[in-house]
Amino acid sequence: MRVRLAPIAVAAVLAGSAGAACAMSNSEHQPAGCRVLGGERLPVESGGADGLCKAIADAAEAQAPGVGYDIEVTVLPLSRLSASVTLRDGRKLPEQNFARMDKPLSSGAFRRFATAIAGELAKAGVNKS
Repeated sequence: MRVRLAPIAVAAVLAGSAGAACAMSNSEHQPAGCRVLGGERLPVESGGADGLCKAIADAAEAQAPGVGYDIEVTVLPLSRLSASVTLRDGRKLPEQNFARMDKPLSSGAFRRFATAIAGELAKAGVNKS
């Protein structure tokens, strides 16, 4: 019986590692410290999760260079975004929210959301304890 279970165990291990590889490749282009939950809801033409993380990274570099952060953005229904931001020193910023009522989310909307987040990062970086 053990002989017949070995191929099943090997197949299960291979299937699990293949799933992990797919999960990693989905966020492969997102800057470290940026995760987007529900990114499949973003319009393709917006740049998707990668475009959103890039907009945040670019804005943070411009407004708050050197301020380390981890961010988790949740894509909500009706063209809304919510972000949880934690500074590398462990401090949490107030939750950031963005809604676009008249049009779907776009790269321009991402830049506006990213600019607001970067502004909060800059304030937090200046007020470091």
